[in-house]
Order: sequence, then structure tokens, then C-alpha cells
Amino acid sequence: MKNSQGYIEEYYDEARCSSVMIPVDVPGLSLMPRPLLSIAFLAFLGYLFLGIAISADIFMEAIEVITSKTIIEELYDENGENHYQVEVPVWNATLANLTLMAFGSSAPEIILSVIETLKTMGKPASELGASTIVGSAAFNLLVISGVSVYSI
Repeated sequence: MKNSQGYIEEYYDEARCSSVMIPVDVPGLSLMPRPLLSIAFLAFLGYLFLGIAISADIFMEAIEVITSKTIIEELYDENGENHYQVEVPVWNATLANLTLMAFGSSAPEIILSVIETLKTMGKPASELGASTIVGSAAFNLLVISGVSVYSI
């Protein structure tokens, strides 16, 4: 029996059991044995973590490519006689890594709010867009960058 909130309710010997974790749209899923459901959900959760780990690894490789950029500066000694060329990094590695990681962790929220904004063009603004960007994304970018600059 479906509840008005969309949860599945099951009755066993006049005891009501409400299920929040089991998706409503999958028929018969709540009738499967709990150990099998637990194993299936844990395997799926492991699969999702593996996908996140692969994505984070690719993202970190991209950060390493960005932060490894260097320029060659010409330096002279105090007398101006000897000429040296020194390879200097463009980015401060710590600040760049923390800033880009903060942006990367906020990217899903920013994309979500942009998609919602494009969907609701011409309608009153919804609650999600502004609160997501102003709240979480701004906090991540500004506070992490601020703490990084202060630490360095």
C-alpha cells in the first residue's frame, strides 16, 4: 500500500512497517529478503564510490597539469655581470589545489542551479538557485581560499 508521501507501507500481523530507503517505483523490491537487499545496496554504493574515485582522480590530474605550468625568469646578480635563468611556477601549488578543489566540489551545485534557472526562465525565481550559489558555493570558494591565503 502506498502512503500519501510516496513511501511503501507494509503490514505484518497488524503492525505497520514504513520503508523510507526502498524506492517506490520498483515493484516487489520490498518483498525481497533483507540480507539480499543489504548486499545489493552495498554493492551499488561501492559502485558509486568507485565512480566518484575515478572522477576525482581525473580531476586531480587536471589540477596537476594546471599547477605545473612554469615560466622562465631572468635574474642578474648584484653587480649585473652574471645572468641566470630560473624556472618559476606560475601558481602557488597549495593555494591553487585548494581553490580548484573547492570549485570542483561546488561544480555540481552550480550546474544544478544553472539548469534550474534555464528551466524556469520567465517564471518567479525558485528557492534552489540563489540559496545554493550564495550559500554553499560561495562558502566553499571564499572560506577555503581565505583560510589558504591566511595559512600561507
